[in-house]
Amino acid sequence: MKPKKNPNAEIGRNSSLYFMIGLTSVLFMTWQSFEVKFYEEESKVSEVVQVTDELKEDVPITEIIRTTPPPPPPSAPNVIEIVEDVEDVKETVIESTESSQETFVEDAVVRIEDVNVEEVEEEIVVPFAIIEYVPVFPGCEVYESQAERKECFNQKVQEHIKNNFNYPASALEMGITGKVYVQFVIDNQGKVSGIQKRGPDKLLEKEAERIIASLPKVKPGQQRGKAVSVKYSIPINFIMQN
Repeated sequence: MKPKKNPNAEIGRNSSLYFMIGLTSVLFMTWQSFEVKFYEEESKVSEVVQVTDELKEDVPITEIIRTTPPPPPPSAPNVIEIVEDVEDVKETVIESTESSQETFVEDAVVRIEDVNVEEVEEEIVVPFAIIEYVPVFPGCEVYESQAERKECFNQKVQEHIKNNFNYPASALEMGITGKVYVQFVIDNQGKVSGIQKRGPDKLLEKEAERIIASLPKVKPGQQRGKAVSVKYSIPINFIMQN
């Protein structure tokens, strides 16, 4: 017996179409499931605080210290004496010192003879280069011209520095060298004063000041026939030689 076949009925004719429709439906449902959002319900929490009405606390027993009360203040005297003020007080009358228009002031007459005028001598300091009569160093009296006396003064000062020169030991150990510029004043008495120095180190400055301070007293310089102070400058070079 042969099976009956319908030539118009083909099962696999539209199978690919049905497969695409089914696949599309499945993908759409999957995408929608990812887009769905779920919200959590707010939970209400109530806090309960328990408060105890009865609070029991053990109070420690302390010792009672009894102090003696302070003494009472002194009592007022029973009898109060009243002293009468019998002394007379004289009032001081203060006179006015202001002058009025009616007050006449006499003109004070002062004579010139009664006025004492004190002459204040102003200290004049003249540089060594322009002094009229230079200070005379001991041994330079033999020269008569001022140019020769200036040259002699410079030479004597340099000889004094060489003869009294002592290199500081601390400066030698540390290798300190340099030039110290010294400026001083020979006052109107012929003495050295007002020494100023400037150098690379305090040790060298101290030695230079010691040398200049030991200069002998000289004959002071003169300007217009009057003894004046003279300013002098000289450099002292500290050099170490092997």
